[in-house]
Order: sequence, then structure tokens, then C-alpha cells
Amino acid sequence: MDGGGHMNQMGGGHMNQMGGGMGIAPPPGAFHHRHMMMHMTFFWGKNTEILFHGWPGYNNSGMYALALVVVFLLAVMVEWLSHCNYVKETSNRLAAGLLQTLMYAIRIGLAYMVMLAVMSFNGGVFLVAIAGHTVGFFAFGSRFFKKPSPLAGFAQTSDLPPMSC
Repeated sequence: MDGGGHMNQMGGGHMNQMGGGMGIAPPPGAFHHRHMMMHMTFFWGKNTEILFHGWPGYNNSGMYALALVVVFLLAVMVEWLSHCNYVKETSNRLAAGLLQTLMYAIRIGLAYMVMLAVMSFNGGVFLVAIAGHTVGFFAFGSRFFKKPSPLAGFAQTSDLPPMSC
């Protein structure tokens, strides 16, 4: 048993294209190449994949714009969840703890989705993620939309919320 035929039956022919150099050519039609390149530096353009396989697709400006809107809204939602106060001081401690934990899980899940979208290394995605976090913080975390209270200045130690990534 020379192993050559065995390797070919188990997909050994695939090694040639992956750099294995076995000299065994794959059967015709074994690979369906999509001209997808994994970027490891920032690039500009609408031909990218964000979050899901094949989304937004290639040569589709409308879907790329929709993907940018989705990333922007995800970032705004992360900031909203970071600054909302739905748990009342008088609530049941167990219910309050469960609600806080659920909201935390949703916030972290959304934050990871934004991070994974940015990891597409698309410059547009990066800019809309930053813009979404900025707009979200301005709307939900800054002093502009908050009613001043006499004790708010003493309780707050920083203008920025703590980073918890």
C-alpha cells in the first residue's frame, strides 16, 4: 500500500492547493472559488463580507449601505443599553438581578457583533461603528439630554462611563 490512492480518496488532492505539494491534482470542479480575500489591513470599498457569509455581497451598493446602517444601529443600541436605567430601587432583588443580567448579556452580544463587523477591516464599517457609538453616547450618556439634579454633580466621578470590554 503506497498510500497515494488512499490520500486521493480522503481528499489528499486538496493538499496541493493548500501548499502540501503532493502533486495530486484535485478533480475538475472540486473547488468553487469565490474571489474572496481575507483582508488584514483596512481597505475601502463595498465588496466585503460583514458578520454573515455572503452578506452584503459583491457589487451591491444597496446591501452595503444596509450593512452600514445595521452596524450603526447595533453600536447605538450598545450605548443605549449601557446607559438605560430600567431597574427601580424598590424592585424585587431577584427580578432586578435577572433583568440586569439579561440586559448585560444582550449588550455584550451586540458589542461583540459590532467588534466582529469591524474585524472585516472595511473602512466604512469602522467609521459607522465609531459614529454609532458616538451618537449613542451623545443621546444616552452625555449631559446634554439629562435633566440636572442637585446631587448629580457630587455622585458622578467622571464624565465617561467605565470601559468594560
